[in-house]
Amino acid sequence: MLPPDAPKLAEIALADVAKWRQRWTQFLFGGALPADRPPLNVREGRRDGTNNVERIHITYEVEPGVVTEAYVLRPRNPKGRLPGVVVFHPTSTQTIERSGGLDASVDRNMGVHLAGRGYVAIVPKCFLWGAAGETPPANAGRKSYEGEVAKMQQRHPSWKGMARMIWDGIRAADVLVARPDVDAVRLGCIGHSLGAKEALFAAAFDERIKAAISSDGGIGLAMSNWHDPWYLGPEIRAPGFELENHQVLALIAPRGFLLAAGKDDNERSWLFIAAVLPLWKSLGAPDRIGWYRHAGGHNWPPDAQKIGYKFFDKLLKR
Repeated sequence: MLPPDAPKLAEIALADVAKWRQRWTQFLFGGALPADRPPLNVREGRRDGTNNVERIHITYEVEPGVVTEAYVLRPRNPKGRLPGVVVFHPTSTQTIERSGGLDASVDRNMGVHLAGRGYVAIVPKCFLWGAAGETPPANAGRKSYEGEVAKMQQRHPSWKGMARMIWDGIRAADVLVARPDVDAVRLGCIGHSLGAKEALFAAAFDERIKAAISSDGGIGLAMSNWHDPWYLGPEIRAPGFELENHQVLALIAPRGFLLAAGKDDNERSWLFIAAVLPLWKSLGAPDRIGWYRHAGGHNWPPDAQKIGYKFFDKLLKR
């Protein structure tokens, strides 16, 4: 049974998609996405890993002079070009260590999971925790996140925090595309919590992403802290605000999207899938959109992993 505060969402038709793309682009970026892709200047650092997975620390530029860091994880001795996945880490001072497999949160080590299954994964650092080499403060939270947004907006005054996250996702995908061990036409993205929000928007605004998995990010604007300035800002709570995330979801059709619903997404998130399912059906791809409700709380539990990774295998492996 749906809760009484479940949102009422109008279905999105194919004719509406261009309109919502323009309105969301204007809201997020104050205009168009940047047209130029400056050199990445990728630099590889330490290498480690396990018997089956190699982990490489890299730095690269998301824009001139703005250097971030990431882990690239891949099978040892890969054969041929492999599918690539951008893995967005959740809220944590461990940042890329968490999804990169260097902390104890085994259920959230998505990068290691995927590399073990035959993918090349990149785990980029979210800009909220600073640039490459910067150690997040032990008490990282609202004040430090707002400080990073303010620094970003000195360069891009019209950007929302989520605009920077989208751009960072695009640049992480650029890193994958440039690698000789990655098949550029088989890209995906995945994230949990904070990373789930990033995965939704990255897939919507980067058409190279063929499949995306969003794990318990609270997809509806009233279901999570989307109003915080590092996401969309307080404007979304103004009376009459017309944007909602089923419109963003519609921008992904007919590519793949799976929503894993735990604590934050719960039953209400089904309505977001229902609002766009007719669009996927009209494009002949009803099996490329899915919703899985698990009982694992705010987590990426084994049953969701099994469903999610099979979803990737179906759409990204040949």
